[in-house]
Amino acid sequence: MSGDATILLGAIENGDPKAADQLLPLVYQELRQLAASRMAREAAGQTLQPTALVHEAWLRLVDNESQTFQNRAHFFGAAAEAMRRILIERARRRQAVRHGGGQQRVEFEHLELPFQGDDDQLLAVDDALEQLAVAHPAEAQVVKLRYFIGLTHEEVADALGLSVRTVKSYWAHARAWMFQAITQAAR
Repeated sequence: MSGDATILLGAIENGDPKAADQLLPLVYQELRQLAASRMAREAAGQTLQPTALVHEAWLRLVDNESQTFQNRAHFFGAAAEAMRRILIERARRRQAVRHGGGQQRVEFEHLELPFQGDDDQLLAVDDALEQLAVAHPAEAQVVKLRYFIGLTHEEVADALGLSVRTVKSYWAHARAWMFQAITQAAR
């Protein structure tokens, strides 16, 4: 994100209604690439497209008047959180009984069932991430950026202002911690 974007983030914070319209073209492509990376890991039959995920996240970011962005890291952290919440809400909605939760979608063209368990896995990861955020908030930020947006270790380090070595350490610990939390919850 360029210096212009940082200035526009400040203008949004100060209530300039035109600033959000000027910021979107500067960050759109990067947000779309992040969303596409995340959506590539979603289950077969996923109807949400990366463009729609970016647009929904963008609306949540700019419509929240109490939201302020201090810098690039803060902005992309907020974007990661918005995308995570959107994906979690969709997973919970799909599992709700009134929306056919527990039923399997059949693709008549190929007569195959889509991969099962992705919603369950996503919800389990979210529950473990909530627990991790209480115990280790910095590691939870790393997980959000790596798992939900698909940033590399280097990109996470840059976004959070950490060393790559620290990010790798946080990522390794968070994965082990979350694996244990998910395993214990499944028992």
